[in-house]
Amino acid sequence: MAEQNKVARRTFFAGLGLAAAAGIAAKFSPKTSAPEADGKAAEPQGDGYRLTEHIKKYYRTTTI
Repeated sequence: MAEQNKVARRTFFAGLGLAAAAGIAAKFSPKTSAPEADGKAAEPQGDGYRLTEHIKKYYRTTTI
């Protein structure tokens, strides 16, 4: 029974280490974004949501 507990403990700590490594890798991975053609995003068709300067200013004021 003690041998089974050691194996379970080892797999738990191995999984914990793997999760920590994945978190660190995600934290330090480079952030990529879609390239813009001429500095301005293309205007979407229709009357849907549009990211305007007014909305961008609001988003900047809500960040902590």
